[in-house]
Amino acid sequence: LRLLEAQLQDQRREHEEEVEALKKQVDAMREEMDTQQQTFLQTLQLSPEVQVEFGLQQEITRLTNENLDLKELLEMLEKNEKKLKKQLKIYMKKVQDYEESKSQPTPPVERTWPECSVQAAVQRKEKVFQGMLEYCKEDEPLLIQTLTT
Repeated sequence: LRLLEAQLQDQRREHEEEVEALKKQVDAMREEMDTQQQTFLQTLQLSPEVQVEFGLQQEITRLTNENLDLKELLEMLEKNEKKLKKQLKIYMKKVQDYEESKSQPTPPVERTWPECSVQAAVQRKEKVFQGMLEYCKEDEPLLIQTLTT
């Protein structure tokens, strides 16, 4: 019973905090709306030339903000591109090393499939998916060859 009462009090407190935050958000929006209405009324009282100039200033401000957002996105994409290029170089080096080791004769290896169970698991990290594969050590050359082709 006490546990239920404590849970109820926690929920009530969380609800009150949420309501308070929403009230503050409504007040902020109301103030912003009042400011916009005053600006609009002042704009209507101006001459047509000044109204056009004011509209242009508003559009310039909006485009500037949009431009800044796009620059941030571009920087993020450039960082991602550099990271992917580094990964590509690493994988190309691994493929080159594999090709060199493949040219050297290796004795055939018998595979026993029942002993080796292949399992694929996917990890999720911030919308970037990376796969992991479990395999037997003697199957590594075949796996690398299959992945490269």
